[in-house]
Amino acid sequence: MANYYCQVAGLPDVAFDGSKVAFTVERFRDELYPALSAGDAKCIDLLFLSIDNANILNILKNGEEAKIEQTGCYSKEELVDIISSVKDGDSPKSGVPSYLYRFFDYYIANESNENIVWNDVLSAYYYDYATSSPNRFVAQWFAFNRNVNNILVAFTARKYRMNVSDVVIGDDEVANMLRTSAARDFELSGTLDYFEAVQRLSENDRLQEREHQLDELRWRWLDDNSVFNYFTVEPLFVFLQKLVIVERWEALDADKGMKRYNEMIAELKSGMESHSLEI
Repeated sequence: MANYYCQVAGLPDVAFDGSKVAFTVERFRDELYPALSAGDAKCIDLLFLSIDNANILNILKNGEEAKIEQTGCYSKEELVDIISSVKDGDSPKSGVPSYLYRFFDYYIANESNENIVWNDVLSAYYYDYATSSPNRFVAQWFAFNRNVNNILVAFTARKYRMNVSDVVIGDDEVANMLRTSAARDFELSGTLDYFEAVQRLSENDRLQEREHQLDELRWRWLDDNSVFNYFTVEPLFVFLQKLVIVERWEALDADKGMKRYNEMIAELKSGMESHSLEI
């Protein structure tokens, strides 16, 4: 396991109170990422791949003319090339995450099915890949996020009397409990120590406030579960994830934020109404 004494010791403090941070995600890419071992870089890549996921869906929807505002692990040209190679039946490119090929294969075979919510399909494959990370902390982080997202959409589905099974992703124990349990708490209160906190969040109709509280929950999880990680890749992973959260809120003012989350809920409702895919 590689150690990053200088890199970790030089990290500035990042707070969730809106304080400005003298560091950016791009600076992380330029200064810290190059020092990582190949295995540790794959852990960090999992965070950047979430950007690629959004870009892929944009490209599939809008074609090569899609506008990409930022890149994850791959440029727009690289993503277009990967998609084209799959359509041409070429062998998988070395180094490209396997979940992307699983998704592209499924997409090509089912592209004409208008009932499929492609974001859910890609998210399912992505989380399956991320939770299989050999780094225990990183795998737990993605499992936590999948659980939180699944719990929120499960309560939303119940609220609108929709089928919970249609919106929950993954095939883990929590996902299966959400799909099958008729109990008010899905029988998860004694299983997840953060279940009640997520349940309270699901009851908050003020969408931007709820999203802010959700990021606070994520922030606390990162702090609580990285206490004994000192100079390994985990503190760098935590720092980068916190930077992502801070930069997202810096970019949103109240009006834009509310519009964004209203759009997210509208998409969620639309997806639940049309979703007929079991992943």
